[in-house]
Amino acid sequence: MRSETLPAAPETRPRPAPSPSAARARRRGLLTKVVLYGLLVVMSVPFLYPTLWMLFSAFKPVDEIFAVPPSLLPRDWTLDGVSKIFTVTPFARQYLNSLYIAVVVTIGSIIVCSIAGYAFARIRFPFAGKLFLVLMSGMMIPGEVTIIPIFRWVADLGWMDTHLPLIIIPIFGPASIVGVFIFRQFFLSLPQELEEAGRLDGLGRLGIFLRIAFPLSGPAIAAVAIMKFLASFNMYFEPLIFLRSEELFTVGLALTRYQDSYGEPLHNTQIGATALTVVPILLVFLFAQRQFVEGLSRTGLKG
Repeated sequence: MRSETLPAAPETRPRPAPSPSAARARRRGLLTKVVLYGLLVVMSVPFLYPTLWMLFSAFKPVDEIFAVPPSLLPRDWTLDGVSKIFTVTPFARQYLNSLYIAVVVTIGSIIVCSIAGYAFARIRFPFAGKLFLVLMSGMMIPGEVTIIPIFRWVADLGWMDTHLPLIIIPIFGPASIVGVFIFRQFFLSLPQELEEAGRLDGLGRLGIFLRIAFPLSGPAIAAVAIMKFLASFNMYFEPLIFLRSEELFTVGLALTRYQDSYGEPLHNTQIGATALTVVPILLVFLFAQRQFVEGLSRTGLKG
């Protein structure tokens, strides 16, 4: 009977202990992280405290809001202010007005700015550089300077007390110049070989834009979307000029209408409504923050 020899078990060697220099480097790196995160937490306090104070003040009585020294948490929690947010004014409808205006303006601005930015970046036409310089100079004109001729123009078109001027003007007006600049700089950074490959596949100028350039411009789209949504949702000056009916108001005007029967502001209700207006902006930024930073960083790659 032949005996079978079992294979020898692999020899396990103990792992070498980390050298003292590597251990010190690891501890130094951990200490650096702790100190860095601690500094970031301390630096965030001046930015977080006002926001937290706003949220908690919606549940305070009015006398606690103006108490000295101010307190972060309410001493006497109450829902009186929060319960009046949707009853004193038609805030739900005004909130939806701002939401749909901001969404329409954002989508329209992305379409218009991307087309204009691609034209200035990739299409050679006479006086392109001079026209772009004239376009950029429009950023130096304050909106208050042009409001009177725009008001006359809106009145002649019969658009007073409608949402049309709040949609058309931000899309095609000077407010979109920054968006055109961001898209232009992004399209300048794209390799020329992509367009050449598209032409070999039989694509024309429009096909290259729709199937190659625009799908790659995610960072620029995110940057323009956040800026346009923020500006449109928080509009106050333009609705104050063009709107008269309370049911057409946006949140900027709605926040000024919280008053009691004596004309005094309902501060806790106003603060609670203000906290609600922050929610859409935070959601948009959280979903697109990485692309937003990347889009802004690409605006300086080429000129």
